[in-house]
Amino acid sequence: MVLANRASVFQRRTTVLARYVVRAWSADVLVGWSGGVSPAAASRRKGPSCSIVTMRNALLLLLALTAGCRTASAPHPADALWSALRPLCGQAFEGKLVEGTEPSDAEIGKQRLVMHVRQCSDDEIRIPFQVGENRSRTWVLTRTPDGVRLKHDHRHEDGTEDRITQYGGDTRVTAASRSLDFYADAYTANLIPTAAPNIWTVAVDERGRTFTYALRRETQGRRFRVEFDLTTPVATPPDPW
Repeated sequence: MVLANRASVFQRRTTVLARYVVRAWSADVLVGWSGGVSPAAASRRKGPSCSIVTMRNALLLLLALTAGCRTASAPHPADALWSALRPLCGQAFEGKLVEGTEPSDAEIGKQRLVMHVRQCSDDEIRIPFQVGENRSRTWVLTRTPDGVRLKHDHRHEDGTEDRITQYGGDTRVTAASRSLDFYADAYTANLIPTAAPNIWTVAVDERGRTFTYALRRETQGRRFRVEFDLTTPVATPPDPW
């Protein structure tokens, strides 16, 4: 919406300027011919006419507006979350289960929970999620042309992929935010049919004190939420499987 508004304003301004330039040029031609001045004689004038000066100034303004439009690009949906996470790269943080509706969630809540912002690049952030001694889980955030993708990389202790892995989804917003929702994709729906309506949330609060990973499945009342204290780094855990 913001880009559309900017484009509309820019189009209106350039249209007005283009009309102005044409009128200035036309006026200069008419002045020359109505005064009986031939093109050759006009070319021998000692200085440019007022209309030519006006046309030149209008063209310079048009070029300036075009340059401004090129440099004023809208932020990418990943920008705010990336800015919040990249300073944490290499650090680990302990968390706790805040909400869980399945019996297995309670078992997770009994374990020590640690997230490790392990790898960060312009296009990808990898965050292993360790539950007790289980190092099978890694959250993978990837910048896409239109948004952000979340995938769950599950592996066995020997490093091979689990049968249930690489599920997740994509954002549907165009604005940058430190809290993003990810809607289950077609791959996830085929792999885990019950997870088709899943919506995951990854967030860093505005003060940079809490990291949240959450899942909700509205049709089934499913809820899962863990929060991590970003104010107190802990010892870096062993590498994920």
